[in-house]
Amino acid sequence: MIIDFHTHAFDDSIAQRAIERLASVSGFKPYTNGTVAGLKQVLKDDGIDRAILLPVATKPKQQTRLNDQSYELNSYDLICFGSIHPDAEDALFELERIKSLGLKGVKLHPDYQGFIVDDEKMFPIYKKCEELGLIVVFHAGFDPLSPDFIHCKPDAAARVAKRFKNLKIVLAHLGGMNMFDEVFEHVAGLENVWLDTAFLYGRIDDELLTKIIKKHSAKRVLLASDLPWQRPIDSVKQIEALSLSQTEKEYIFSRSALELLGE
Repeated sequence: MIIDFHTHAFDDSIAQRAIERLASVSGFKPYTNGTVAGLKQVLKDDGIDRAILLPVATKPKQQTRLNDQSYELNSYDLICFGSIHPDAEDALFELERIKSLGLKGVKLHPDYQGFIVDDEKMFPIYKKCEELGLIVVFHAGFDPLSPDFIHCKPDAAARVAKRFKNLKIVLAHLGGMNMFDEVFEHVAGLENVWLDTAFLYGRIDDELLTKIIKKHSAKRVLLASDLPWQRPIDSVKQIEALSLSQTEKEYIFSRSALELLGE
């Protein structure tokens, strides 16, 4: 089984506008049209069995609608997480509602939501997620939206992980896009942190990638693509090429995800 732990899609009514705006900001060509149907087709074409869909509430007023949509879309093949906006007055209540809807986690994007990962204003949110057993997926490291300011640095993410030791944290982009040496120093080895491989293809050499995986443990590394911005098959090829045992690769391809999801 192969599980892609990091994908994105949008409601049909806004998919074209959203994907065009993101492509303009990032400078990257998308591999889907931004719709759920387009996402599912690429997953099928690339031989991916299951995927996690990660919505991001970029405004407080979006969170309720996004979470309702995630509930409606949530299935065995497409596991939908929720999202809250840190500035929403009812953010903590919405986390409880996310839990009641049966969603297993939330996506937080410090760049698009305007917060620094270890800012104390975020601590009530982390505490509530910890109490509810919700997985928290963070965008980590560089992002084209904010190229000159990193909102989630590896050392700051490590401070959060150490403070909230029972919080299940997924740091996307191997813990910090374009900050892999810092990830190795500050994050690799933390037991309540999982690292996903989203958007790594062609952006990290095999030696450094293997070094981080070995220090952190393949049991807490998750295959991920960041579709529509990279194809899942390329993420699979990247892991297949590494000097890892078959058991380690099996964990990265699906076993780590299944254990994190409680399946």
